Amino acid sequence: MGAVELLLVRHGESEANVAANTAERRKIDRIPVPARDPDVVLSPAGIEQARALGQHLTELPPEQRPDALWASPYRRTRQTAELTIEAAGFDLVPRFDERLRDRELGIIDALTGRGVARLYPEEAQRRRWVGKFYYRPPGGESWADVALRLRSVMGDVDRDEDGKRVLVVCHDAVIRLFRYVCERLDEETIVEIGRKTPVPNASITRLLRPSGEGPWTAEDVSDTEHLRDEGAPVTVQESSESTAHAEQR
Repeated sequence: MGAVELLLVRHGESEANVAANTAERRKIDRIPVPARDPDVVLSPAGIEQARALGQHLTELPPEQRPDALWASPYRRTRQTAELTIEAAGFDLVPRFDERLRDRELGIIDALTGRGVARLYPEEAQRRRWVGKFYYRPPGGESWADVALRLRSVMGDVDRDEDGKRVLVVCHDAVIRLFRYVCERLDEETIVEIGRKTPVPNASITRLLRPSGEGPWTAEDVSDTEHLRDEGAPVTVQESSESTAHAEQR
């Protein structure tokens, strides 16, 4: 047996999300990130989104509320988790796990797609050849690498949260790869999902497995209705498939 529901939540809008959008609009090579990746904090809009998420959780029937909370230890995810639980008034102690951290981009971190093409043309070419799922930038991770650590996480979640509904606060690439692992998808399917389905800040992707065994089913994907209901902004990073930060920050 194992967990029966995963509520996968992307962190609220971060200061680096805002910087990435600005870099895209200005058509510059480098994103002026305000801190190293683990230390990036929420923007004012991100704080509002986290509190709106918490309010939404209070409106769920008791039998649908999360029983446990796991989160990436990065500051933006930690803030999102803590603000959400505070707003909801839930007595949940977050379990911060480094395996839930964002995908690491190595030498292309903090570059736009334009910047990668100009500064590391050989890497842009290699990525096109290898493909999005298996491409690993020097010093970074591929999507397959992230999937491997999520398989390890799910083993612990199933052992420690048997029969429970688990709220997981993490990052957009991590949410996509949870779907890859839990729904038992293939490379072509998850890459197409990544291309067509954005993961807005503070959105909810809900995976169900009532028996606690076997594959999961996606009940909701990238849902932001709760943000609109609470009057919070809905934000999606403005980046194309060719942009290095499409699944980062």
